[in-house]
Amino acid sequence: MTAMLVVTAVVTLAAVTATFGIARLRRRYDTIDTFWGLGFAIVAVTAFPFGTGPLALRLTVTALTVVWGVRLSVHLHLRNRNAPEDPRYQEIIERAGPNPGGRIFVRTYLMQAAVLWFVSLPVQFAMSGTGFGITGWLGIAVWLIGFAFETIGDEQLRRFRADPARRGEVLDTGLWRYTRHPNYFGDACVWWGLYLLACSTWPGAATVLSPLAMTVTLAKGTGKPLLEKGLRQRRPGYADYVERTSGFVPLPPKRPARR
Repeated sequence: MTAMLVVTAVVTLAAVTATFGIARLRRRYDTIDTFWGLGFAIVAVTAFPFGTGPLALRLTVTALTVVWGVRLSVHLHLRNRNAPEDPRYQEIIERAGPNPGGRIFVRTYLMQAAVLWFVSLPVQFAMSGTGFGITGWLGIAVWLIGFAFETIGDEQLRRFRADPARRGEVLDTGLWRYTRHPNYFGDACVWWGLYLLACSTWPGAATVLSPLAMTVTLAKGTGKPLLEKGLRQRRPGYADYVERTSGFVPLPPKRPARR
């Protein structure tokens, strides 16, 4: 187990460093966003041969992680390729002085590498699980729900943004009627599903902080709050949308208050 953790850490660091090199060549530091999902797929494939669990379990965990990771990376690449550089990185560049690349590498890329490796611990420990059991099958069900929410939510948002007639409006139909962030909710469910697949052993169950960290980041950290701050400024109708729509967990929309 120790050897696996060391190897996956080294591979993660090497992959993130290579991604930073690509970002420098492209002059687009948001390349790390494209790498994010792919990085988890790389960790899963790297951990696979170290596992001692049943082959079916290891193949399932690897397949679920790779499918989720590759889809997310492709989606983010297609979304970002014709858009300006992410404002987060532009702000770091403006404040960094003569060496913005070094600052972004340390503050963003190395930090992403550490978070990626930590969040992926359930995937790594699941490779040495004893089998599926109740928690394993429940984990697959939760993963499927999460993957559906994330995929459908992203596609609904893509179509909405591609419609010139909806420019400046707020997407409040489909899954977006029940939660302001179906993609973030789905992302969290994916990682809770993978965590449940690791729960056939106590070491796997002890990785609960990994999906918890991912959920908190999406709901309270760099995910939802930062995105909504910009939307409130750019779209006048977004404040009303916030009042009637759940911020994370899908719920029926609230009725407008009587005046």
